[in-house]
Amino acid sequence: MGSMVWKILGTGSAIAAGIAATKVADQLWQKAGRDRALDPKDPDSPVWEALAYAALTGLAAGVARTMATRKAAQFYARSAGHKPQEIVDRDL
Repeated sequence: MGSMVWKILGTGSAIAAGIAATKVADQLWQKAGRDRALDPKDPDSPVWEALAYAALTGLAAGVARTMATRKAAQFYARSAGHKPQEIVDRDL
């Protein structure tokens, strides 16, 4: 397993996790009784509501990407017998 495999595995899992987390955050936002059509970029949207929405989706996506990348690195390490080189280089 090489660098290209890790790039695909690490990046792919992070992207998928970010998309899934954003969808979950949207559903939580709606279940909380908030406006389904909120567009944080719309200047007519209430600023505090836009900031709360951005914080919720940003936190959810960040946590999901971090956990997915960690799991991908664990899988890579089990499969290849060593951590991805990009992670080893950062440890130095």
